[in-house]
Amino acid sequence: MSNQDLIMYEVKGRIATITINRPEKAHAFSIGMLQMMHSRLLEADEDELVKCILIKSTEQRFFSAGYDLKEIQGAPEKISEITEWGRKVNETMLMIKKPIITQVQGIAVGFGVLMILASDLRIFADRPKEELYLRLPEIAISAFPQTGATLLPLLGFGLTYAKNMLFTADKAGLKELKNINFPTRIFPLDSIDLETRKFLKILTKHQTEFLFFIKSMLTIMNKAYIKSCFDLEDECGKVAFAKKSMRELDDFIKDLHEKFP
Repeated sequence: MSNQDLIMYEVKGRIATITINRPEKAHAFSIGMLQMMHSRLLEADEDELVKCILIKSTEQRFFSAGYDLKEIQGAPEKISEITEWGRKVNETMLMIKKPIITQVQGIAVGFGVLMILASDLRIFADRPKEELYLRLPEIAISAFPQTGATLLPLLGFGLTYAKNMLFTADKAGLKELKNINFPTRIFPLDSIDLETRKFLKILTKHQTEFLFFIKSMLTIMNKAYIKSCFDLEDECGKVAFAKKSMRELDDFIKDLHEKFP
């Protein structure tokens, strides 16, 4: 399958729909898919017919299992590339002017969770925890949290729950997510496509300037902070796997406090 088939794109009724279509790999992202997702986001943002962007995936089991880790095993240059493009996708989602809505029908892990967090509104299927949960497994699989993996939980969940997710790698089902007011809407699984479209139709009726300015103003207010946080993750990621003494780590972290006040 080409990357265009793996990241499908359609514009209908002022809505650009970007569909992740790799069900046989649990919608895990290759580098090429990240590049295509980035391209599709920019295309939607520049299209004068589009007022909002919907991100969804095919089939029901997974929204996305994150990065395709098999693609980067034993290839340091690919780790660097997937980190670069993962950051570009999430940063672009935060920065572009058009509201982004994710429709979550199944399990999301790692980068899949980050995309949900980077979106502006989130629509979930009403499913039990074993069928729909969010999980940030980085600490459990020795993968350093970059591409927004500390920033986005902080923005989306708040400090306390972000730490809980990152330190424990626990699964968060709808019950936990509702407790922190994270879902925008929850619809039955068998009608989520229809109900999401109804919700978006209402959204697209709002005055265009209002839609774009609300997101843009909030983004601009936090723009320097967002970029600084992505840079901080990258800075730490460069030395995360180096064997440093406690004193060296202490000095490095003190320098970070000076560099990122």
